[in-house]
Amino acid sequence: MIVSSRRRRFLTGLALSCLSVFVWGCRPSSAPEGTLQLWTLQLAPKFNPYMADVLGSWDTLHPEAPVRWTDLPWGSVERKLLAAVFARTAPDVVNLNPPFAANLASKGGLTDLTPLLPPGAEQKYLPSVWEAARDPEAGQIAIPWYLTVRLSLVNGDLLRQAGLSRAPRRWDEVPAYARSIRERTGRYGLFVTVVPDDSAELLESLVQMGVSLLDARQRAAFNTPAGRKAFAFWTDLYREGLLPREVVSQGQRRAIELYQSGELALLASSAKSLRSIQTNAPGVAAVTSPQPPLTGSDGTANVALMTLAVPRQSQQAGDAVALALFLTNGTNQARFAREARVLPSSLEALAAVRAELEAEQPSDAAEAQIRDARLLSATTLNSARVLVPATPGVKRLQSIIYTQLQRAMLGQISSDQAVLEAEQQWNRYASARWP
Repeated sequence: MIVSSRRRRFLTGLALSCLSVFVWGCRPSSAPEGTLQLWTLQLAPKFNPYMADVLGSWDTLHPEAPVRWTDLPWGSVERKLLAAVFARTAPDVVNLNPPFAANLASKGGLTDLTPLLPPGAEQKYLPSVWEAARDPEAGQIAIPWYLTVRLSLVNGDLLRQAGLSRAPRRWDEVPAYARSIRERTGRYGLFVTVVPDDSAELLESLVQMGVSLLDARQRAAFNTPAGRKAFAFWTDLYREGLLPREVVSQGQRRAIELYQSGELALLASSAKSLRSIQTNAPGVAAVTSPQPPLTGSDGTANVALMTLAVPRQSQQAGDAVALALFLTNGTNQARFAREARVLPSSLEALAAVRAELEAEQPSDAAEAQIRDARLLSATTLNSARVLVPATPGVKRLQSIIYTQLQRAMLGQISSDQAVLEAEQQWNRYASARWP
């Protein structure tokens, strides 16, 4: 690849400025006129070579619009982006998850990409994730980038000790399964956190159980027979001692710790987690098999999505959209999916990744296990979608529901009262935000 002298000088400065990138991000002090500002989330330093190569290719094609890349830690992007918007220094392209994209769009902070996209652009992406990057009022607020799906990583030894032939596939199978594991092995069947600011898995499970979270006016829609049944499901599991006590006080990290110590029969996590389990707990990894994720009766799984959005302040929106489409095209997504062990949103890239996985001949059992998990993840995309709507304030909704569920689990209130309290709290918030 031929890299322009301007790009070479830029990348040299970038490398020097990235010595503390993990904490502070890449912040070159100056850039040529017409430079596009790109912010991503926690890709540096591992993916510095990939980004330098891809951006070098972009510069060859678009020398009039070079890119300054800034990488931010997960926990700082919302604060930094809101500060940049306030200071009118927002980037041209920013890597966001759907909830924060929706929140920013609701404040008028994101560009509707619809008039800027080339004809048929949406046909190049998985329909379910393209739709998840669209806001009913603000339009197409982002372009899908990379994905992950949750699998069930199952300890086969604990299943056999419990006399079970397979792990549960549907939520209604969980109580009997969890009871068998607990009674016959002394371990736990699963761990689903109710810590308000942690994993959304429990919130997603409500949707899979047939619960509508919000109505068209953004008011609570979960105080229904289905919603009360779902709240009782989790309350009863906990009160019966079929969930670890820590689900009310510790997050998903604790689930990984319990699984690696052999205290948990099923870990809901991505295929990527297998590598760390193989490293940290080889004995547990050796008896682990990746299996389809838990779903509701219709078999719909959840997909987690990362997107690229264009803030409204961008003075180069056309070039910014072109850059986002370039980063998410089939070739670049396929390569990133290989290197990051994630899934692409591009149909072309997904077909390439599946073909590669099917043709792969792993060198040992550990690599075969990871290949099988990644292939299962790719197959799971066929029946996956973003389950929790990217509504502004959705993290507040999760916090309210989880807090009331905690109270019910701990016996402070009934599960029906928890539903009512959650409904009232959310509606007070929603009435103020959406009169």
